[in-house]
Amino acid sequence: MEPDPITIIIADDHTILRQGLVKLLEGEPGLKVLGEAENGREAIEKVEALKPHVVLMDIAMPMLNGIEA
Repeated sequence: MEPDPITIIIADDHTILRQGLVKLLEGEPGLKVLGEAENGREAIEKVEALKPHVVLMDIAMPMLNGIEA
């Protein structure tokens, strides 16, 4: 029986970076990307809804930066 994967949300305002991280992480066993966010507010909403184990967040994003989020 395999253990449950570590779940992740990626928050970054740069689409190409976000998509690249998703591709890298999805290829790793034991990791699952639950969602992506383009800004701090969206990241908070996704974290509250999806309850990931880990959030990879840029600290400089529009609307609400990563530190405030």
